[in-house]
Amino acid sequence: MKLYLVQHGEAMEKGSHPERPLTETGTADIESVARFMARIGVHVSEVWHSGKTRAIQTANILVGQIAKGAKIVVDEELNPKGAVGGLARWLAKRDEDLLITGHMPHLARLAGLLLADEEDAEPLSFCKGAAVCLERGESGHWRVSWMVTPSILRKLT
Repeated sequence: MKLYLVQHGEAMEKGSHPERPLTETGTADIESVARFMARIGVHVSEVWHSGKTRAIQTANILVGQIAKGAKIVVDEELNPKGAVGGLARWLAKRDEDLLITGHMPHLARLAGLLLADEEDAEPLSFCKGAAVCLERGESGHWRVSWMVTPSILRKLT
């Protein structure tokens, strides 16, 4: 199974935009990451997000490139401070690839639990718009297959 974790793109400040939609840069970064993922053959049939505007926008951009017709799942547990233990146990039983668009520190804690069996391990350094592919092997252990950030993609173009 492959699990794609994508941190939402850069969002507007809460003080001036309470819903925190993506900025122009945030949108462009996610579009770049989505094109990259499409080029390397990523495809999923389900995309999950927290229901927060910036995560919804990020998910919609990704769906347009790599998951046309995908089932969209809103799960409030994917919020920045949501619990990760139940999700990790559920993922251990899942076989179908999945993409989650989310927030910090939730994504980092989930990656820590999957990769190092410790939520606070911080095995990955996420940034806005970053995408990582985790792969669960036959042993049940997770490993990083690849990771890309918008700044890396800007250097390649």
